[in-house]
Amino acid sequence: MGKLTEAIADDARRRLIVDDGVQLVEAEVRSKRGLKGIAVKAGFKVVKAFRPGILPMAMNSLLDDFVAQIDPYYDAFEESPERDLGRYFTQNGPAIANSLLSITDNRASVSPNPPLKKAYSKLRPSAVQHIQDALPRVAEMVARHV
Repeated sequence: MGKLTEAIADDARRRLIVDDGVQLVEAEVRSKRGLKGIAVKAGFKVVKAFRPGILPMAMNSLLDDFVAQIDPYYDAFEESPERDLGRYFTQNGPAIANSLLSITDNRASVSPNPPLKKAYSKLRPSAVQHIQDALPRVAEMVARHV
């Protein structure tokens, strides 16, 4: 069992991790600039308008799957000579991003909600880069909770 898996098994820690994850997503969306940033912010607004409170619910719902994807990278980091988790995650960005996106791709494909599917399909082509951009913050969050 990985360290993150252990962390989310504790209800109090899980709530803190969910809250941190929500703050991370909101900070990443706020940081987006230019035309792509407008698209990301618009898509995010659609998702949040669909159901108030969806972000914490989604974060909690996806957390077990996300952690299952991140734990092997964290374990590999601990066994590597690299001492900077943010740098390690950045160096492995495409693999980590695609691992995480495999979860949301699967969830989106079975969603019964057309507006949510449409918003996801519009954002998906640039999602790998957006996740890679977020990996330093993800690494900070992981380091706080392991």
